This record gives sequence, C-alpha cells and structure tokens, in this order.
Amino acid sequence: MSTVTTELDEKTYGLLLRRTLPRVLHTDEECERLTAELLRLDEREDLTPEEKELAELLTVLIDEYEERRYPIRKASPQQTLQHLMEARKLTQKDLWKIFGSKGITSEVFHGKRSISKAQAKRLAEFFHVSTELFI
Repeated sequence: MSTVTTELDEKTYGLLLRRTLPRVLHTDEECERLTAELLRLDEREDLTPEEKELAELLTVLIDEYEERRYPIRKASPQQTLQHLMEARKLTQKDLWKIFGSKGITSEVFHGKRSISKAQAKRLAEFFHVSTELFI
C-alpha cells in the first residue's frame, strides 16, 4: 500500500491548530464546535494542504466521539429474524418447516430458545442473507 505524504507548512498548520484547538472530545458542545469548523472547511473548494490535514483530524475526532457516545448495538438473532419477517410480511407459520414445529418456531421467535447453527443456515438460505445474522 502506497501512501502519499504532503509536506505541511508547520507554521501555517500550527496557526490553524492554535485557532481550532482540536482535542479528544468529551461533550456534545465540543463536538458541535469542531463540527462547525469542519463544515466551514468543507464549504471551501480550494483547501490548502494544512487545511486538508486539519479537516482529516477533525473528522477522526468527531467520528471517534460519536462512536463512543452513540454506539450502534448489534441486533440479536431474534431481532434480526423478527425484522426480516416483518419486512416480508411473514408469520411464524411461514417458518414452521425451517424450525421443524410450531412450538420451536414460537420459542425462537419469542427469545425463549436460541437459534441453532443448523436453523441459522436454513434461515440464511430462506432469507438470502448471511448465516452470521442468526448466530
């Protein structure tokens, strides 16, 4: 992998850093301040190498803060199953053959029984998705 490094004018970059004061973000207010600065830079078309570097730094800081502050939780296998069923307007009856019985289908659907690897494979084939969604 080849990386291209651009020579930055340290004095110019230092002035930008001093004006912006980027640092690890801990509050929504700090995030909003750096986001406003990033948007200001983003509106311009002819950024200097130093401004491009600052924009990249601000993006990293904002992304890291948002991932920490607002994590996206992975859906459980049962939640995934329920979503796929809703999206396709299916009922539990439509999955009886996959699970082998009405009772097992109901238990899995309500989270009282976990989805086995064999069932996950059959569900993945049925819904045309990855088996990993059900494990």
